[in-house]
Amino acid sequence: MIELRNLTKTYRLNGVSKVVANDISFTFPTGRSVALLGPNGAGKSTMLKMIAGTLQPDSGEIVSTGTISWPVGFAGSFHGDLTGAQNVRFVARVYGVDTDEMIDFTRDFSQLGAHFFLPVRTYSSGMKSRLAFAMSMAVPFDTYLIDEITAVGDGAFKIKSEAILEDRLQQSGAIIVSHSLQQMERMCQSGVVLQNGRFFFYERVQKAVEHYQHTMQGNLPPWMR
Repeated sequence: MIELRNLTKTYRLNGVSKVVANDISFTFPTGRSVALLGPNGAGKSTMLKMIAGTLQPDSGEIVSTGTISWPVGFAGSFHGDLTGAQNVRFVARVYGVDTDEMIDFTRDFSQLGAHFFLPVRTYSSGMKSRLAFAMSMAVPFDTYLIDEITAVGDGAFKIKSEAILEDRLQQSGAIIVSHSLQQMERMCQSGVVLQNGRFFFYERVQKAVEHYQHTMQGNLPPWMR
């Protein structure tokens, strides 16, 4: 369970305020995959960071039961002077996962070959993304936070990534941000549209996609007129 209680977040830049969350109170359905939709700049990635605990709201709180992943595939927290294997070992210890099992899984899934034992600072951005995604899948979570992750890598890696993610979601919930509406409809059951700092929740993801499409056309969906 992930519950937002009176969540408020506003950015101010050059005297202009951008409201990401305007006193939002909402509970994500337990064990379900929920699409998080909204126009560019609405604050979807910011919302995921607040849920992950890496960004603090201005006011309100987020209460959760169960484990929540870091944003899946996020590569910004690697220590560049450590090898891929050493970074994985560190994360395994933090999360209480069997170190050898996590290293074996991550090495095999990321397909980095000998680079797995080289410093991460020598990696390309694609290699970092593959390592980050493999690490994310190596740790079991009750809820996965996903932000465009299956866009990384070549075609074969994308297919493999989506397949293992779908497997993980048989047992876990997720909050998913993606520009692919087809992917959202395939992977999610429900949807939330983030618009002007407000949440609009739909039990059926197709209804959330319809709301989003009307928003992108500059219109309100028929049921809100």
